[in-house]
Amino acid sequence: MAPSGIAASREKKLGFEFEPSPWGDFFIEYEPKPLQRSEEWMMTRADKLKEDVHMMFNTSNSTEGMFLLDTLQHLGIDHLFEEQIHNTLSKILENKLTSSASLHEEALRFRLLREHGYWVSPDVFNKFKGEDGTFKKDITSQPSGLLSLYNAAHLLIHGEPTLEEAISFARHHLELMSSSLKSPLAQQVKRALHRALPRSCKRVETLHYISEYGEEEGHNPVLLELAKLDFNLLQHVHLKELKAITEWWKNIYDHIGLSYIRDRVVESYTWAYVIYYERCFELPRIIIAKMMLLITILDDTYDTHGTIEECRKLYEAVQRWDESAISLLPEYQKKFYIELLRTFKNIEGEMPVDINYDIGHLKKAVQNNVTGYLQEAEWSHKNYKPRFIDQVNLTSLTVGAPTVCVSMMAGMSDTIMKQALKWTADVPDVVVAAGKIVRLMNDIAAFERGKCNNDVASSVDCYINEYSVTSDVAIARIGALMEDEWRTLNQARFGNRVLLPAMQRIISLALSASFIYDNRNDAYTASKHLQKTIEGLFIKPMQMSIPSVST
Repeated sequence: MAPSGIAASREKKLGFEFEPSPWGDFFIEYEPKPLQRSEEWMMTRADKLKEDVHMMFNTSNSTEGMFLLDTLQHLGIDHLFEEQIHNTLSKILENKLTSSASLHEEALRFRLLREHGYWVSPDVFNKFKGEDGTFKKDITSQPSGLLSLYNAAHLLIHGEPTLEEAISFARHHLELMSSSLKSPLAQQVKRALHRALPRSCKRVETLHYISEYGEEEGHNPVLLELAKLDFNLLQHVHLKELKAITEWWKNIYDHIGLSYIRDRVVESYTWAYVIYYERCFELPRIIIAKMMLLITILDDTYDTHGTIEECRKLYEAVQRWDESAISLLPEYQKKFYIELLRTFKNIEGEMPVDINYDIGHLKKAVQNNVTGYLQEAEWSHKNYKPRFIDQVNLTSLTVGAPTVCVSMMAGMSDTIMKQALKWTADVPDVVVAAGKIVRLMNDIAAFERGKCNNDVASSVDCYINEYSVTSDVAIARIGALMEDEWRTLNQARFGNRVLLPAMQRIISLALSASFIYDNRNDAYTASKHLQKTIEGLFIKPMQMSIPSVST
């Protein structure tokens, strides 16, 4: 005899378990090996090297400054030189390159300016085209120039056929020459062909580049030493945060007793870290990580465990956001609901007095997230496959992008905090575009691995169902839609310059998706795919050649 009512609904969702965390209590108990020198020595040495870099900025012309800026960004130490970078960008903008400038120089200038929100016309590449309007064959003998062109062209916006052509042209010739290139250019080309530099996760790219930079002809030992020092100093900061948030999560996880949820505290912190890795941004790092963990609990409850009746009650309780709503909930959800309210109270209570962050916007973002989860649950309960566009519009929000983006605004300066927070809370196009990229990458990864049977139909499923195509065709067309969203993000840099810092962080959420969902893996859910990178970021310090004490 088949079970009925709540029992039947629950039975339908049983039989699926997430992989346990590979980390457990590792970061609570982990004691890193002593560094090669004391932290005090390293900080003093880093300050000395920063003075040397200041001198480099002061003595460089606009072209030299351009290459210096690119190296600093690639090594992950540009955050140490914000004022100098601002001045250098002004010089680069004012001083156009001469007609004899190389493809590498022209493409690098184009990329740096566009990345920092300065408009540059793609017409600057016309001098590398022949009379027939196509790129000249003679530039194919310049692998560094082609790579620079390929990366720069990925900052295209809608309606830029010159840059579309540049991507196709450069990719074709880079693929032809890739097997004959020497290290480290060979590795850089390989990574770019997999994912162009402007769409890669900056902090993960830094891991690669620090190890390669010393092989580059004419590399600057001062920059390399500073990059390694800064990485190792930051690693100690991040390890302390990882220990604290793992302890916080362990207490909550053990207390609420929900064995069906993904235990992903290290992965959540890592995701927050690649968005905000700089030393001074502990607050947004921790808020982002905590919000990811809380919405993961909600997501897994709606997707894999709750009956439709329980999902509706949880929605009602979250909308009320008050302890009086506890009585609405089934027993297993009550402890979590209390922790949800307590976490928000603690974040608000621990907010530094000089941070004007209105947590009400964050609470509303979570409530909206749950509204979307309930809609997904209703669709799933009715075995309803929505239209592709309806599915994407809803799930690009339930993937958590608005909540994470509102969390990010805790890192904005006081001068724009209130404006940036309200703007982001209203879910502007740039947040929607970032959410769609995260969602579509997530759905492709889920489709490839075989999703949980209780999940609402993914965008891939809906596209196949609506247009009667194969999965390969659906994924290819979804890829083209993601390309449109990347162009929307690129366009956003040229909007309100006051809000550019907020836009850059939101764009970094989309960039982080290229790390989490690389190679069509969902490394957040199947976290074994992140293990090697997490070790590189938090466990293995950069090996250094320590100068003599008198240096």
